[in-house]
Amino acid sequence: MTKKLQRALGALLLTCCALAAVPAAQAEEAVTSGVVNINEAGADQLAFLPRVGPTVAARIIEHREANGPFASKEELMLVRGIGERTFEGLERFVATDGPTTLEAKVRLPKRPEPTDG
Repeated sequence: MTKKLQRALGALLLTCCALAAVPAAQAEEAVTSGVVNINEAGADQLAFLPRVGPTVAARIIEHREANGPFASKEELMLVRGIGERTFEGLERFVATDGPTTLEAKVRLPKRPEPTDG
């Protein structure tokens, strides 16, 4: 293979890698830039939050109806099914006022398994 061909193939490979990475990063940024207003959102919007499904979304609404609006994001940990670790993953997608702007389910990477040690 000639050096000219090797350089051309190398440049093509770098370009393909760069182009493949851009849409994934943009898609993640677009999804992760929104928030859910936990004081106004319905169950379907609450389910956009990471690690929140229909059951936990219903519990959030039940808590809100029984206790009034959430004064802070941290009060979500009063809802059964949302502990500290779950809250850490969804905190940046939660708001207590303003519009809900998150438009799709956020999926976070799986948590690492606890290690003994």
